Amino acid sequence: MSGLCREVVTLQLGHYSNFVGTHWWNLQDASLSYDAESPLGEIQSDVVFREGETLGGHVTYTPRLIAMDLKGSLRTLRKEGSLYDAGKDTSAVTWEGSLMMHKESPPEKNSFLEDLDKFDNGEILAEVDFSSSSKPQCSAASVSVDTVNSRLDRIQRGYRLEGSVEVWSDFLRIHLHPRTISVIHQYNHHGEADRLEAFGQGESLLQGSVLEELEDRLHFFVEECDYLQGFQVFCDLADGFAGLGSKVTEMLQDSYGGRGILTFGSAPVSHPDSTPVKDLYHVLNCALGTVHMANHSSFFCPLTLRGGLGRRPSSPTAFTHLSYNPSLWYHSSSVLALALDALTVPYRLRSNSVPMWQVADTLAVSGRKVVAAYGAVPFPMMHGASLPDALSSCADALPWKPLSACSEPGDGRCYGQWATFRGLEGEKLLSSLAPGTKPPTPLHSLHSGEDVLASYIASFYPTSPLALQLVSAPSKLTPPFPQIFSQSLGAQGFLQSPPPPSGCLAPAVASAPVLTSLQSGPALEPFLSELHRGASAFDIRRVAPSFLAQGPEIGDYQEALEELRLLARCYRDDSTGMSRSSSEEDDDDD
Repeated sequence: MSGLCREVVTLQLGHYSNFVGTHWWNLQDASLSYDAESPLGEIQSDVVFREGETLGGHVTYTPRLIAMDLKGSLRTLRKEGSLYDAGKDTSAVTWEGSLMMHKESPPEKNSFLEDLDKFDNGEILAEVDFSSSSKPQCSAASVSVDTVNSRLDRIQRGYRLEGSVEVWSDFLRIHLHPRTISVIHQYNHHGEADRLEAFGQGESLLQGSVLEELEDRLHFFVEECDYLQGFQVFCDLADGFAGLGSKVTEMLQDSYGGRGILTFGSAPVSHPDSTPVKDLYHVLNCALGTVHMANHSSFFCPLTLRGGLGRRPSSPTAFTHLSYNPSLWYHSSSVLALALDALTVPYRLRSNSVPMWQVADTLAVSGRKVVAAYGAVPFPMMHGASLPDALSSCADALPWKPLSACSEPGDGRCYGQWATFRGLEGEKLLSSLAPGTKPPTPLHSLHSGEDVLASYIASFYPTSPLALQLVSAPSKLTPPFPQIFSQSLGAQGFLQSPPPPSGCLAPAVASAPVLTSLQSGPALEPFLSELHRGASAFDIRRVAPSFLAQGPEIGDYQEALEELRLLARCYRDDSTGMSRSSSEEDDDDD
């Protein structure tokens, strides 16, 4: 696992972001290998994982992660984890009188968590003894130890957790470091009282003990890095965590200048127990969070399957080969995490890795730091077909769908784009035509997979700058990733020919090819303008005065909305396709 790499510290701020992050970490864990004989993988796991040691001398491998959430959001998960459990310390007990103990029944665990406990206790060990208390384990020398994912694979349990997942820890597979979880006790996850609903509440949190604890955890993870390249921040965008995320990214910018800060603002398709007032709050939080987090990040990418971030969004994003429930956080977050597994590849590669700052500079052209994400999840490709065959079948329209509530303009204009294709392991990147055979399309005559993909994307964006990467290793979908895939897909996520007969049980999809794109372009202008209109359409002091109860001041609020309006203009093009400056737009308005 060891080797020179540029480390990344991950921050997850908010409950939905922890849903997305939990799926993302499960995907990372599924790709880990401890076999000394197997070749090194394309993804350098040390970028986001750290090696440590328990008090008992066991070597551990845990995420370099800080996860913040509210009181009552963990359920069965202990804040300090269990890897470094030193047991109960009774040395300080001096009372010799009688004691009465009141014990509260712990929350019930679902079938998946029960199986994890059995693994930890040495049960379900049909083939190898995995009685160690930490998983996965490794040492500085290569050892052969299975991860929890391969163990779960052995028993082939088809977990159906849709009815039992209440919080993100209900499907967390890996152990976390004791400094990872930070619980904000001032606000509750459940109930109607003391909810973190407004941007100003989140902003005012980052002081006192919350600030000190975050700084302490950051210093711990940062100081052990040799070549820190930056931070990836997953932050809730529609609630008060947007305010906290704005302050956290500002702190990162001030304290770690020159490092990359890639921020993904996540929003679920729907919120439980929503009301018209809460929906209004969601719009305001999204507007303020977008402005402030974009200001303090290398780039800011909204991440959602909603049809828009306004109060009347269109239908959620639909994928041809997925059957997911948009209102189920367990489902929607898995789709976003699968896309993120490809979106974050460029700065996690073992070879030809691109630093975070370079990825951001490629996209955030001329100060346009808001970018949009798109994804083909999964990419529609017949098993045994070549990449030119698959792309040629999508000649009329790009196969990816919006992941940022931002539709593509369809006019081929884009200021910068980064495309990533992963999961073509074992498939042909080039066509295998017999000598003398005329290529059916120009794509079939090219000589590298990169050229094939670049030529295909250029047919839709002929004059736009493009960076791209191909990674053969797919995302591995081990339990408890939900089985939300079409029956037409085989175990490797490729289309089957012929499809399975009606009523025949299709195999569980164990991996999937994914094509993603990060873009900065004119499509963001209507997205940002809609966000501005939604937040500016009423007098907040009359309609929602409580939103400003803990800040921001009305002047700061109005200034932020003006920044959002000007930000939208940065993405507006005239009929020639050339970007117009804010001053030119102001002249048009006069």
